[in-house]
Amino acid sequence: MRIARFSIDGNVAFGAVEGDPAGGPDALLVDIIKGVPFAEFELSGTKVPLSKVRLLPPVLPNKVVAIGRNYAAHAAELGNEVPDAPWAFFKPSTSVVGPGDPIVYPSFSQEVHHEAELAVVISRLCRDVPRERVKDVILGYTCANDVTARDTQRTEKQWARAKGFDSACPLGPWIETSIDLATASDLAITATVNGELRQAGRTGQMVHGIEDLIVNITEAMTLLPGDVLLTGTPAGVGPLLPGDEVAVTIEGIGTLTNKVISRG
Repeated sequence: MRIARFSIDGNVAFGAVEGDPAGGPDALLVDIIKGVPFAEFELSGTKVPLSKVRLLPPVLPNKVVAIGRNYAAHAAELGNEVPDAPWAFFKPSTSVVGPGDPIVYPSFSQEVHHEAELAVVISRLCRDVPRERVKDVILGYTCANDVTARDTQRTEKQWARAKGFDSACPLGPWIETSIDLATASDLAITATVNGELRQAGRTGQMVHGIEDLIVNITEAMTLLPGDVLLTGTPAGVGPLLPGDEVAVTIEGIGTLTNKVISRG
C-alpha cells in the first residue's frame, strides 16, 4: 500500500494511493483513511484524484535520524574513511518538507549538495530492538534528500547547520508499505538534477544494512511512530543552485521532486 499525507480544502488527511504512478497524477486516486497509519485503520471508500490534492511530507517525524558515510564510494569521493560503526546525526523536524515544496538555499552557504537516500518510517514505539524483530517496527519506506550545505559541513565540527537548515530534508511522495525488508535492502536509487543523472546506486551497497542501523540506534534511544531513519547516500553527490529541479527516485517506491529557490 502507498500511504500519502495530503491536504484538500484546508483539511489534512492520510490516504491510500491507488493506480499506476507511470500514468501521472491524473491516473491516481487517493482513498481517504479513517484514522492514522500507525494504528488500525480503515479505508473510507471516499476517493479523490491525486491531482486535486496537495501532497505533504508523508509523516511529521518527532526526529529524523540520519547515517553518514554509509556507502563506501560516497565516503571516498569526499575523502573520508568509512566508520566502523554507524555514524548517526539528527536532522530537526523543521527541516522536513514534502514533494513539490521548495528547497530554500541557505544564506550562509555557497555550496549546497543533493544526497538521494532511502528513508525508513518507524511504525511503533520501540527500544532495544533485536535483529529478528526489526521488520516489526517498520511501517514502510519513502524517498529522501539529505540536502547538505557542504562548505558549512567542512568548516563546522557539528553538522547541525549544514544538514539541519529549513527545507534540508525533503521526504515523499508517499510511504510504500508493501516492500519487505529483504527487498528494501537491494533497491535501485538515483538522483537527477534538471534531468541529468547525478547519482545511481543500490541500497545493497550500504556498509551497514537496515537491520544493523535500527539495532544500533535503538540501543541508544527510543524511536516513536513516524520517526524517520535516513540510511545514507550513494556516490555522485553534487551541487544544487537556485532554479534547479532535483528528483530522487527509488525502485518500487516512486519519485520525490523539489525545486531549489533563493531565500527571499
